[in-house]
Amino acid sequence: MTILESFTTSYGLVSKIDAFGFMDYLSKHPNENRKHGKVVLVTADTPLKASRGEGKTTTTIALVDALRKRGIDAAAVLRQPSMGITAAGSKGGASGGGKSSLVNPELIDWGLCGEMAAIASAQNLLVSFAEKAIDEGLLDTILVPRVSEVPSRSLRSIAVDFSKRTVPERVVLTPTCELMQIVVLSRSMDEISNRVSSMIAGTKDGNPVTFGSFVDLWRITNILSDAVKPVKTETVNGSPIYVHCGPFANVSLGIPSLISVEMACAEHDVVIVEAGYGADAGAQKWLDIAAREYGAQWPTAAVVVTRSTTWRDDPDLAWRYPFHVEHLESLHIPAFPLINLWEGEDDQISDLCSIAESLEFRNPLIGNLFRDGGDSLVNQLDDFVSVVESELPAVRILPKSHRGKSLLNRIESLCEESYGVPAERVIKKDGFEDSLATAQDLCNKAGIAFDDLVLVAVKSPATMTDDDRKPCDERTVTLKKVEVHSGAGLVQVNLTSSLTTPMPKIV
Repeated sequence: MTILESFTTSYGLVSKIDAFGFMDYLSKHPNENRKHGKVVLVTADTPLKASRGEGKTTTTIALVDALRKRGIDAAAVLRQPSMGITAAGSKGGASGGGKSSLVNPELIDWGLCGEMAAIASAQNLLVSFAEKAIDEGLLDTILVPRVSEVPSRSLRSIAVDFSKRTVPERVVLTPTCELMQIVVLSRSMDEISNRVSSMIAGTKDGNPVTFGSFVDLWRITNILSDAVKPVKTETVNGSPIYVHCGPFANVSLGIPSLISVEMACAEHDVVIVEAGYGADAGAQKWLDIAAREYGAQWPTAAVVVTRSTTWRDDPDLAWRYPFHVEHLESLHIPAFPLINLWEGEDDQISDLCSIAESLEFRNPLIGNLFRDGGDSLVNQLDDFVSVVESELPAVRILPKSHRGKSLLNRIESLCEESYGVPAERVIKKDGFEDSLATAQDLCNKAGIAFDDLVLVAVKSPATMTDDDRKPCDERTVTLKKVEVHSGAGLVQVNLTSSLTTPMPKIV
């Protein structure tokens, strides 16, 4: 039995891994035979439609299968999908498709591994504690929203008649809640307890009150005892896959838990990490939040996925894909374009290669991954494998923290670096300044250093700016509101036309 297997238990048709315990064991036994795998980030073009991804999960699965066929010990870490969107048919699924699929995909797609339900139960219990605190005179407002796995815009704001008060109550999707963010970022149950303790439950006479002042935290951590454990499953070809946390990079973090990636890196030579939506969302958050602020590994390389139609057939939006590739390359992250073909597009390969060459891309990876799986990539990976197996270049940019800088300064830097919009075209919507002042006041009263909170951009998944169709020198980004997630150590800023309650399509 391997060390990892001793921390693994059966959970129906999949397995659960005590990643906290495994990594703690390795930290106490430094001479154990462990690996130090390299992270490769799979990200994508900004999709034309929010409800249709470009194929990151399918690509991730195909890439792992292809690498293992070449004799490389590779694995992948995927995000746990949101059942309310996936099972309702708004997406094809979050477990790949065709020959690039997971076994028992319904266990992943329909939330049957339990993470989402446990996190929802825990955060909703916190809200119930806050309601009881109002009854006992400890609070007079509640700042933490309830959560639901089923999207419903009628739940965005509810008037609740409670203790002869009519107070607004919010409901957000489970993946976007603060407790999900805490699980994504934490590396131990003690850290989760401390972070939940630091969550601001609400206010009393205008002063913030944290959950740690009136809640027995074991009640919350016990609910999360299985939710903090990554799922281990495999592709239809037998390649190892870990699944944990983090969908919705537009309205939250959109990355797998840090502990799941670190665990995988201790077991494998190459770990493919899937990041949500486009490079302006999930990849930005892996680089700026996970790596720069929370010590996750800086990627050795990146694969930027697109559809041939997305890339070429809308001239007004054609700038976005090259922008993503060039941005990653500017950070000294070798970025490999991958064009995920649909049926009937094989005759476009020569033309696609010519366009990629004219844009001075690296040799693109092209294939119908749904139909052919990893087999279509095996013979195209020479350059990619060479980069991944090479020593890191001396000029490689290492992540540096942005903490301590003003929030506005960080927002302006983000807009310029990740969206191509300079500071002079960052617009403050009416009410933004008031929202910012309220957030700063809340932190000051709670003894929280506001400028040390990590910036999370909440944005539209289908656009990088207010209007991506405008000429480059006319594009803007509008700042809407600010929200503090003190337990997670984050400050969220809503940008452009952010959609925080996506709805399923009719199926």
